[in-house]
Amino acid sequence: MKAVLFSLLFMAGYIASAQQVFTTKDGAINGYDPVAYFTEAKPVKGDEKYSLKWKDATWYFASEKNLNLFKNNPEQYAPQYGGYCAYGTSRGYKAPTQPDAWSTVDGKLYLNYNLDVQKNWSTDRTNLIRKADVNWKKIETE
Repeated sequence: MKAVLFSLLFMAGYIASAQQVFTTKDGAINGYDPVAYFTEAKPVKGDEKYSLKWKDATWYFASEKNLNLFKNNPEQYAPQYGGYCAYGTSRGYKAPTQPDAWSTVDGKLYLNYNLDVQKNWSTDRTNLIRKADVNWKKIETE
């Protein structure tokens, strides 16, 4: 099972690697509103009528207020590592994320591949963030 998960993560990272922001057919970070993680403390699907192009990706928001908050300070609300899995980034590769596998640390949003990976991430976040910060500089534009 772990070999299958690794293969899927590797392939997803390889396919998505040219993109700086994790994007699906639904938009950046699966079409979820990055601001809502801070204002509502939960994942909220964005709405097409509140969208913005930023870093070659289309971002969706649940309200005009959230759109404007992001527009005025995208770095404050955008997930770290372009919305790719923070745990995967700490290990040196890009992997997709699920909207419900998230956390905020020191006012920054981190997303994970799934809830199981998030458990691993949560056991040593400080060290993993340090590793991911270093690795992101290497893989961000690959």
